[in-house]
Amino acid sequence: MKSWAVKSWNVVAGHRWLSVAILLVLCLVAAARLTLTHRDDIGLIVILCAIALIADRFWPTLDYRLTAAPMAPLVAFVGCDGSGKSTLTTDLFKAVSDVQPTAVSYLGLGSGAIGERIKRLPIIGRHVERRLARKAAQTRTRGEKIPGLFTALVVYMFSLARLRRFNQMLKLRRAGVVILTDRYPQIEYPGFYDGPGLSAASPRSRLVFALARQERRLYEYMTSFRPDVVVRLDVDVDTALARKPDHRADLLRKKVEVTPLLRFAGAPIVDLDATLPYTVVYRQAAQILGSTIARRAVDRLSAIAA
Repeated sequence: MKSWAVKSWNVVAGHRWLSVAILLVLCLVAAARLTLTHRDDIGLIVILCAIALIADRFWPTLDYRLTAAPMAPLVAFVGCDGSGKSTLTTDLFKAVSDVQPTAVSYLGLGSGAIGERIKRLPIIGRHVERRLARKAAQTRTRGEKIPGLFTALVVYMFSLARLRRFNQMLKLRRAGVVILTDRYPQIEYPGFYDGPGLSAASPRSRLVFALARQERRLYEYMTSFRPDVVVRLDVDVDTALARKPDHRADLLRKKVEVTPLLRFAGAPIVDLDATLPYTVVYRQAAQILGSTIARRAVDRLSAIAA
């Protein structure tokens, strides 16, 4: 006879919205306990339950066998904020989708947009957003300590969300859809620029260390899928700041410095000067996309003929 715990889990696992409700309650309880006590160990069991529930119900496994599976072309557009990634991928999608099944996949965290929504909340919004931004910055800084378990859990959840979008993108590639990505994961520079969020600062507890190690595994999995070509959009700090005046200049400067150093596991890389007029950059990017699609089509036909 099954135990009460197994029976309860079967009930929960069979109802998606019940799982979501329990997950929200667990996270709220954990947040309240950790906020009131300022200790990481009190909410340990509750948070572990939340992580287990998410992992079991919503997040797919890491299937490395897919790295050898035939897939449609993938062209990744990377660069500092203000380099034109979103505009380029959107315009290229409009141009190509009429003749070739194509999709744009955003592989960033999306934390900036969430921060803006939090900031607009009445009364407490700005205070909460500043507090979260301060803790996130500390987590991304080498030599610092990760603020606590709850912060680490939030960062880990964002990485899980990125993994989910990444696997949705892989599903489209397996279906023959050409993919244009806005950003792409990397593990060379942790803490920012689409790298693992928990690998820069030092963990304070064994659980945070375990989360950081598991998060790095997620990024190692994602980066094992090399794009057909990476288009690096190069800009200088002044151009980036002029296009994104609401961004921090020091962070933009750091991204500009790191951009030419990113290697993306040895994927082919083409550099474009994104300070040139947009029509010039668009034409160059379109040529890269067209040649990539054509080359893959030739390779496929050659394989069929062989």
